[in-house]
Parts: sequence; C-alpha cells; structure tokens
Amino acid sequence: MYDGTSRPPLFSPARLRRSPRAAAVAAALSAVLLTAGCGASRDTARAAGPAASSLEGFPLTVDNCGVRTTYDRPPSRVVTIHQHPAELMLALGLKDRMVGTAFPDSAVLPELREDYAAVPELAKREPSFETVLEAEPDLVYGGYGSAFAEPEGRSRKAFADAGIDTHLNREYCGRKRVTMEDTYEEIRTVGRIFGVPDRAEELVADLEGRVGEAAAAVEDEPGVSVFVYDSGDRTAFTAGGRSLGTELIRLAGGRNVFADLDDVFGDVSWEQVVARKPEVIAVYDYAGAGSVEQKKEFLLSQPALADVPAVKNERFVVLPLTATLVGIRSAYAVEDLARGLHPESFR
Repeated sequence: MYDGTSRPPLFSPARLRRSPRAAAVAAALSAVLLTAGCGASRDTARAAGPAASSLEGFPLTVDNCGVRTTYDRPPSRVVTIHQHPAELMLALGLKDRMVGTAFPDSAVLPELREDYAAVPELAKREPSFETVLEAEPDLVYGGYGSAFAEPEGRSRKAFADAGIDTHLNREYCGRKRVTMEDTYEEIRTVGRIFGVPDRAEELVADLEGRVGEAAAAVEDEPGVSVFVYDSGDRTAFTAGGRSLGTELIRLAGGRNVFADLDDVFGDVSWEQVVARKPEVIAVYDYAGAGSVEQKKEFLLSQPALADVPAVKNERFVVLPLTATLVGIRSAYAVEDLARGLHPESFR
C-alpha cells in the first residue's frame, strides 16, 4: 500500500514511494499496537458520558487504526507529520494548537499559507523521534503510515510510552477502498478530538457543496478515460482502484483506466497503458519525483505512447498529490479534474 515512503527521482529503476501523560493512557495504547497493514478500516469516536467530565464531549474515546485513545480534554500541543493533516487542522481554525509540522509536499492552499508559515517546521521530511519530543506535543497526527515508522523509532507504541497520543489519517487504517466519505469522516473525527465538532460540520458542508456543484456540472457528459501518472520510467506508478484518486475521477466525470488494480497505488506496464487508450493523463505533482514539465516531456518523448489519445492530443491535468489524499483538498480536486476532463461544461 502507498505509505508515504520516499521514492527516487523520476528516471530511476526503483519505484516505491513514500509511498509523560497519564500512565493509564500509555498502557491502553501499548495494548493495541499499530503494525504494517493495520486492520481497522474506520475510526469511531464516542463520548464516555456527561458525568465524567465538565468539558462537553469529553472524555472521548477514539478507535483509530487499531489504537484506542481516550482524550480527557482536547489536545493543546500538536505536531503534524505530512502536509495534509496540517492543512486539515488549519482549516478547522486550530493553528493555536499546533507546535510543529513536517514534510511539505506541495504549495500550500493560498488561504492557509500565512497560518501554515506560522507553524514551526521541524523537518523537510519525517522528523526523528527525538525532534518530535523536543516540541513537547501531547498529540502527533500523521498523514501517511510512514509517520509512525517503527524501524525509524517513531512507532505509535514509542510515542505512547513517552506519554504522547497519536492519530493516523484513516487512509492508512487498512486496505479498503477510499472514498470521499472517508474525507468527511476524518474531518468529523478530528473535529471531535479537538472539541470543535460544529466547525467540522461546517467544513464538511462546504466541501460537500463544492463536490456536488462540480459533479452536477458534468453529470450528463460522457465519461472520459483517465490514466494517473505518478512517476516511473520502465514501468508506470499509478493510482489503483482502492485510491481516493479513482473516486475523484469518477465524481469529475471520468473513469480510471486502472480501476481494476486492487491497491491504492501500483506499477503497471507501458504496454497496458497503450492498450487502455486513456484520453486524459492526470499528472500527480509533488516534491522529489521530478517536475510536472519533466513528467510531461518524458511521456511525450516515448515513441510507444505516440498513439495514445492523451499523449497525441497532449491532454494533461495536473493535481498536487495532497489534493488526492484524505484531507480538505480532495473536494477542490474534483472541480479541477472536472474542468480538465469537461472544459466545455464550465464555459
């Protein structure tokens, strides 16, 4: 499964990408450990009862990727690892709770740039366990599974033993198909954890509205076949049927030509790409995998791809990688895709 682990630049044979609080809490977290391919595919959050706390909605117990955490109060010192959790928190007006972030992937949304820049950047990639501890967080919120990489000393158990709670974006809770509903539920869960459920519902309503408008604009248009090009030269690293990208393409009036790939991301041969004749290529843009122009130049220079309709007609749609993940940008991505697949519907 795509887990946020770094991949080498575009022209390389390798293709795997990135991809002391209360002792009782530490003990509860230690009892259920996050391992590779953790089993729970959904998060649940529930209040323990009104008599237990003077704070409305607390204590709150959240089951997240096989780890159960009870929050006695909203976290107040949070480190986010990866950009999409940081943007989600900022969109909920939680800048004052953030003491550090790490691993920017793409340009930050314009409306969030000032707030994002105000949060200390701990590392250009995943920070070390020691670096995170220096920020003295009470919660670490990770975007990719690699946020809590055990070989690098950042396992969820290691943080629990240090008295620090953890939360992992639900996209990496299991191997189920990811949909926009996961985005909405992630926002709601984070809203409950931080005691701002009303803000979360407002944000969800706004994003649902964006998606609905874009989908309605293209609902009568014929579906357009789309190939997602993430990276790769000898083979193509692409979005499979379990990815949120496949759902975004569908909502935008398209069809992922590799929707039958039973994974979030995976490698396919260029012969397969040619055989499926995509009409549009969606290029994923993020740091460390070659620029968009390099990717386009590579695709346009391959003789074997010359007759592929998307290449022949130079039909490309560029999406920041962060827009294809469970976070606030996925709703924006539906509109961007819809405009790229059906420009006539937006004139």
